[in-house]
Amino acid sequence: MEFSIVIILMLMLLFGIAGFGSALYAYHFVSDAAREATRYAAVRGSTCTTDGSCTVDANPGNTVIQDYVSSIVPQGIVGTRVTTSPNWPVQASGPTICNTTVNAPGCMVQVQVTYDFHFIFPLVSNATLPLSSSSQMVIVH
Repeated sequence: MEFSIVIILMLMLLFGIAGFGSALYAYHFVSDAAREATRYAAVRGSTCTTDGSCTVDANPGNTVIQDYVSSIVPQGIVGTRVTTSPNWPVQASGPTICNTTVNAPGCMVQVQVTYDFHFIFPLVSNATLPLSSSSQMVIVH
């Protein structure tokens, strides 16, 4: 009798640790993807192609940043649940060129990555945990 109660509690604890470990893995990906995508956009500003340092221009009309995040999705993460929202906020104290060319050097780029995490174990299988992280950098060229 005692064994059946203890084994149920132990299995629940074990599945809980595994489930939340998986959620932590997913959040680590979301956090890293936001930083990586922001850096990707920061080094591919409006002057990127003119100085020959890169071949892809990440301007606001392109889906280049979303495609980049889709390319770095690791195993264990469902790529269709990953949403990337790049934004080029105009700072009041920023360079005046940012009013016309938002991805010019000196302007800001902000990327938010969200992921809807679904638990895989039966006790919390209907629960969805929305994970989100954002990062912001100054465009360098």
